[in-house]
Amino acid sequence: MTHTDIEITAELVRDLLCDQHPDLADHPLKLGARGWDNQLWRLGDDLAVRLPWATQTADALLRKEYAWLPDLAPHLPLPVPVPQRLGEPSERFPRPWMVTTWVPGKPADRAPATRTVEAADTLAAFLTALHRPAPSGAPAGRDRGGPLTDSAEGFAKMLASATELGLVPDPDGVRAVWEDATAAPDWAGPALWLHGDLHPANVLTADGTFCGVIDFGDLFAGDPACDLAAAWILLPDGAADRFYGAYEPTPDVATLRRARGWATLKALACILIGDAGVHGRPGGKPTWGPPAHATLRRLIATARR
Repeated sequence: MTHTDIEITAELVRDLLCDQHPDLADHPLKLGARGWDNQLWRLGDDLAVRLPWATQTADALLRKEYAWLPDLAPHLPLPVPVPQRLGEPSERFPRPWMVTTWVPGKPADRAPATRTVEAADTLAAFLTALHRPAPSGAPAGRDRGGPLTDSAEGFAKMLASATELGLVPDPDGVRAVWEDATAAPDWAGPALWLHGDLHPANVLTADGTFCGVIDFGDLFAGDPACDLAAAWILLPDGAADRFYGAYEPTPDVATLRRARGWATLKALACILIGDAGVHGRPGGKPTWGPPAHATLRRLIATARR
């Protein structure tokens, strides 16, 4: 995590709007969230301002959303934050920033989905709509969406760290899920549009089911198994089969195996981030831990059926 040297305040955001988008500058403004890459400031009832603050890569991710998401959003069955305006670097703030639509709801790491059938069907419909062949020139994933074996070193390091901290009670079970996933054939189909980062803080809920998807900074083209891991990460116990039955086209066995591997990888990352949050370390998010532990529990239990 590398925080920006400039403190982001309501006054700064207001000044940026006055400089570059003065027609929006008189809207009510309040802090919405401090995410991994960006801060989010709610602007009136329907808009939000996103400003990079905590990673050096956030600038490029924000510009990628601005370039690609407006074309995809109209075809998606759940609300997503549609870019409206781009703010360019300036003396006040030396990084790009963006005005998007505001998506209401509570992050699933704080308010998990509880209505099994509705949540599974909603998530399946969203990913069915998103997972279309991407055009040439579509962005590639930073460290995901390609062969799962490319992440073997990262998996080994995270499992070792989590095990050493006493966060994984059954490392052999986790390793077995991973090894089965990496032994599956690679994706041989076209590169499909993927969200790329479907963990609970990036999916919103209301009334026990999903009502929005946010943070498309990792949007890229690749293997759909990366996103299909969300069945294990986001849904209640026992919902994965319902999800995979509703998703179209029906995934083949190899894709299902790879999805389990991606879910394992994401769960380990979130477990470590959650533990950092519990102990007050930089970049920690304490609410990320519980759903990640539940993910590993589900994966190990189903592997042993």
